[in-house]
Amino acid sequence: MITDQDRLDSLIHRTRQFVREIAIPNEDRVEREDQVGDDLVAAMRQLGTFGWSIPKAYGGSELTTEELALAFMELTQCSVAYRVVGAQNAGIGSECLIQDGTPEQKDRYLPKLASGEMIGCLALTEESAGSDATNLQTRAELQASGDYVINGTKRYITLAPIADLYTVFARTDDSPRGSSGITAFLIERGTPGLTTSGSTPKMGQEGAPIGEVYLRDCRVPASAILGLEPGQGFKTVMKALNKQRINLAALSTGPAIRMLDEAIAYAKERHQSGRPIAEFQLVQAMLAECKIEIEAARALILATAQKRDRGEEVSMDVSMCKYMATEMCCRVADRVVQIFGGQGYVKGRGIERFYRDVRAARIYEGTSQIHLLNIAKHLLR
Repeated sequence: MITDQDRLDSLIHRTRQFVREIAIPNEDRVEREDQVGDDLVAAMRQLGTFGWSIPKAYGGSELTTEELALAFMELTQCSVAYRVVGAQNAGIGSECLIQDGTPEQKDRYLPKLASGEMIGCLALTEESAGSDATNLQTRAELQASGDYVINGTKRYITLAPIADLYTVFARTDDSPRGSSGITAFLIERGTPGLTTSGSTPKMGQEGAPIGEVYLRDCRVPASAILGLEPGQGFKTVMKALNKQRINLAALSTGPAIRMLDEAIAYAKERHQSGRPIAEFQLVQAMLAECKIEIEAARALILATAQKRDRGEEVSMDVSMCKYMATEMCCRVADRVVQIFGGQGYVKGRGIERFYRDVRAARIYEGTSQIHLLNIAKHLLR
């Protein structure tokens, strides 16, 4: 739902200005330096992206699900790195804490996450716990002192190399798998026993590092347990992902909008056989297919966001959103590269960067195949 149309219109306008005047002109620099510079982070802090979903009581904007989706569609019409660095706190960097944190935990961390003083990240994935997230090998053992000692390794963790606060998931019971014994811990960078790798080389998304989180006899007090309730971590992360998958769908729609805009402009300027390629019907068909799919994804995302804001069950809907939007974005990227031809394959116009950057969205936060199975499961109940 939209709670304040004037406020939302102002935010969308300011976001569009940031994207056009600051983000896009610096896209090549971000890729070249493989980091979002301090000046660009400062601009996003001023825009408030870090706290878009965090409650007003903690310094955030407290956007509704629908408002956040619309804002994300604007923010992501530029290099993917900006939204990863500047908006993760408005998603998985804070959502578990918002959902189930104690008042004391929220008071301690949410204001710093909202301002961008701290960067939060979700440390769930492991070598043997990807699509099967319950197969965690990381263990947290309760000591006689009441502390927990955690051992394990997390991999492919977004922003791990630069994060300040880690929501770490570990098994606190003796079973080898299953969701009931998984506990979430809030652990700050600098805690003895927690270290991270450097940035893992990857296909795209330069400027948005991923890496490993190493836990070697990492000792934390029981007060580090999210919500102070052992064994509730999996339930917490699933609640967070129910919202984040709507976010990710919106975050995948913004790049598609940008790529289509670029393709339309290029089709008008690029001449072949004495006329713009925009006059060729097969090019027109590809442009039309992109527009149809973008608008279909957008409609589903906003309908699902409104449904969640009304407090309705959306577990199947969010899987449909995540599947449809991420698959759509990759199809749009492929068509746009085709429209650009050689110019789409070489560096210089930014199209090949988007082609590489958006591919990951079909993998993280549940692969496309996992979401198809989840949709089928709901249908067959």
